[in-house]
Amino acid sequence: MYVPPANQVTDEAELRAMVEANRTAWLITADENGRPAATLLPIIWRDTTVIAHLAIANEHWKLIREDQPCLVISAGPDAYVSPSWYASKAEHGRVVPTWNYTAVELTGTVRVHRDTDWLRHAVTELTRLQEGEREQPWSVSDAPEAFVTGQLRGIVGVEVTVTGVAGKAKLSQNRSAADRAGVIDGLAAEPAPRSVAVAEAMQSRTGS
Repeated sequence: MYVPPANQVTDEAELRAMVEANRTAWLITADENGRPAATLLPIIWRDTTVIAHLAIANEHWKLIREDQPCLVISAGPDAYVSPSWYASKAEHGRVVPTWNYTAVELTGTVRVHRDTDWLRHAVTELTRLQEGEREQPWSVSDAPEAFVTGQLRGIVGVEVTVTGVAGKAKLSQNRSAADRAGVIDGLAAEPAPRSVAVAEAMQSRTGS
C-alpha cells in the first residue's frame, strides 16, 4: 500500500482501533499459479494474530497452503471529495477531485483450521466482540448444542500470523486549514453515511 508521509498511521493503538471499528477485512491470497482469491470476513486482531472464518462451501480455503504469505486489508469509510469544496478554488482554480479514505494493511502468513474446539472458541470470541454493546447480547451458548455443532461443521477457521502493519488515513492532510474545513462541511452535508463518517474522521484528527 502506497502511504505518503502525511497519511501514515503508526500508533499501534490507533491502528488496532481502526480495525476494530471497521469490523471486517479482505483476506487475499494467491494459489500456486499466482491466481488471486479474496474474501471479505469479520475478523478479530489480537496481539500478532488475526482470527476469522469462512463458509466451507467457499473454495477460497482450499487454495490456501499452510503458512503461505497473505494480505489482510481492513478498509474504513471512504468518500469522493469535490474540488468545489476547497476555499482555494475561488483563489486560483488549480484544484482537482480526490478520494478520502482510511485503511489498515496487515501482512503475514495464513493457515486453515478445521478443529471444532478451535472454531467454537473463535466464533464465541467474535460473537462477544460484536454483541458486547447490546443490552441483551446473544451468545453461542444461547443456541442448542447440537445445532451449534452442526453449524461449526459448515465453516473453516483462518488464522493469520501478522508480520507487518501499514496504516493510512488520507484525510486531506496536504490541504490548507481552509480547504480541510470546506471538505468537512461538504462531506457532512452529503446524504451518504460514509461521507459523514469521513467528515467525522477528519474532524477528529489534529489540525482538521
